[in-house]
Amino acid sequence: MIPRTAFSTLSCPDWSFQDLIRNGTAFGFDGVEIRLLQRETDLLSLPDFQPSQLKDRRRELADAGFQICGLSSSVQLQSPDKFERQHQIETGRRYLELAVELGAGFVRVFGDVLQPTEHGSVPVEDVSPEQRSRTVSLVAEGLNQLGELAERQAIEVLIETHGDFSNTVVMEETMRQVSSPAAGVLWDTHHPWRFFDEELSASFQRLRPWIRHTHWKDSVRRRPASQGEESPADDAEAAATKAHDLMSGHRHADYVLFRSGEFPAQECMRLLKEDGYSGWHCLEWEKMWHPEIESPELALPLFPPKIRELWKAAGPLATGRANARLREGKAPADYTDGFGGK
Repeated sequence: MIPRTAFSTLSCPDWSFQDLIRNGTAFGFDGVEIRLLQRETDLLSLPDFQPSQLKDRRRELADAGFQICGLSSSVQLQSPDKFERQHQIETGRRYLELAVELGAGFVRVFGDVLQPTEHGSVPVEDVSPEQRSRTVSLVAEGLNQLGELAERQAIEVLIETHGDFSNTVVMEETMRQVSSPAAGVLWDTHHPWRFFDEELSASFQRLRPWIRHTHWKDSVRRRPASQGEESPADDAEAAATKAHDLMSGHRHADYVLFRSGEFPAQECMRLLKEDGYSGWHCLEWEKMWHPEIESPELALPLFPPKIRELWKAAGPLATGRANARLREGKAPADYTDGFGGK
């Protein structure tokens, strides 16, 4: 088996749909995860994705032998407001329909933060047990609602380890309340490790029953001033503001080219491969939110060969366990929650 590689269009905010197919295939990728096109994050509003255009998009993908692995929405499921929740679920439903039309396998959604404030959020450790329980239950309820819709269309809805839900204890609490087999986790392998100082093995053990897709990136505690591209401070501030406007849980990291930083990618690959993971390995090079990092033309081509190297060095692939577990939406018999429980 050869690992499948993709890139998020956060990596290439100025590219058109045709650019991402042409460059993606030239750079050795098997597919793409669409978060935005030409800086527009609302995929439902894009001219390229209107009903009259979808036949052409499918033809372009088929002609290139290229896939859309998933659509990454801005849908958030934590709001207690009835009307806001209805809006978010409806947006999620429309994304699921678009994903089906484009042959994508999933739609990404957020839990974002446990307790928002006017200028951000309360740190996870300071959120009261009652508030935490309420938000977790709301997010789980939203996942079940969207999961029911996704299951009817034979695709999946995935919540990302993002914001406060990068804390995998919080994510595990959430997923244990989710009954839909079409709902799973997009494990951004970097976020729990960098933002909550989690050991990879602990993160993986908690998320293991639900991992359907993975994001990869690399960072250092402080980015050397000589690396990256020149970017006016105003541009970086505007990008950060836009990210926070969309996602209160967005956090800053000093990103570097994949495998040139501190992220323990080989350990991560070993954990996944030993468990029989057969999903996508997607580079999320956050150029949209971090204009100072290197261009997609430099960053993206490095990823597919490095993933293949990691895969080869990770040892034999376990078979027969992970796929059955994920499709059934169940934990395997040997699964424990990391605290001695099942």
